[in-house]
Amino acid sequence: MLVLSKHEVEGLLAAAPMLDALEAGFRAYSTGQASVPPRTAARAASGLLGAMPGWVAERGFALKAVSVFPGNGERGLPTHQGVITLFDEHDGSLLSVMDGEHITAMRTGGGAAVSVRVLARSDAKTLTILGAGVQGHSHLATVPLVRDFTSIRICSRDPGRAAALAATDPRCVVVDGFEQAIRGADVVCCCTDAREPITRYEWIDSGTHVTSVGGTFGPEVDPDTIRDARVFVEWRGAAENAPPAGAHELQGRDPGTITEVGEVIAGMKPGRHSRDEITVYKSTGIGFEDAVVARIVYDAAVAAGVGTEVAL
Repeated sequence: MLVLSKHEVEGLLAAAPMLDALEAGFRAYSTGQASVPPRTAARAASGLLGAMPGWVAERGFALKAVSVFPGNGERGLPTHQGVITLFDEHDGSLLSVMDGEHITAMRTGGGAAVSVRVLARSDAKTLTILGAGVQGHSHLATVPLVRDFTSIRICSRDPGRAAALAATDPRCVVVDGFEQAIRGADVVCCCTDAREPITRYEWIDSGTHVTSVGGTFGPEVDPDTIRDARVFVEWRGAAENAPPAGAHELQGRDPGTITEVGEVIAGMKPGRHSRDEITVYKSTGIGFEDAVVARIVYDAAVAAGVGTEVAL
């Protein structure tokens, strides 16, 4: 069994191949080449512990245990912490135990980036990132890889964090207020720990693609936008299951009215219908994402001779 630390995982995980692996995972899930049951969670007073198994044919067979404690930011600790166990899909043997914090952060932003690649207008130039925490950093590292953005707006309820994130890319400018940041943007990425919506439909220009990865403890996107835009998801179960497996915004919605991103990638369903259409990618996180990313990290570790071999 190969043990990989957070530092080792960070050194092994490259963004471009991760996006390709995630895109393949979306396709596999929607074409029946994966087995991913809904995640489950045990709730403590201040957070939760989720279990997320997933198998993607020839691309990963893994189980992630992840804790989500929103108050950890005030303690100087990550809000999401976890570990991923990777198994051999042919004989079930344990291949690796690796830190899951960096993978969780990067695959979440990476999933949003895949949705931008598939659904945003090809000429999108202005990107808005709402939230400047871990997911703000992840989105800035991944979403600009799929479109030629010339301007990136950063907005956060914490001005210091917004300034720190903006300083990492010369295209970035700090914008005060979510409304100002959203109006006129071609792509809007919501990545906050909000308990109530941070968007309003009237702020969103026609033709905008909106992504939302927050909302573990409440809706991040307003109901008018969810109702009037075309909604895309990792899995239709986001509307069929209660949180934390499903999305707060999609509770009570007919699953037949939403489209899986993998269905678009595989050519089974249409993506963007027109330049003026508003599209929304609502993410809940799903085990196939962890499985495919853990597998490429493991393969990179084996190739580079990185990690510690341990016999259980």
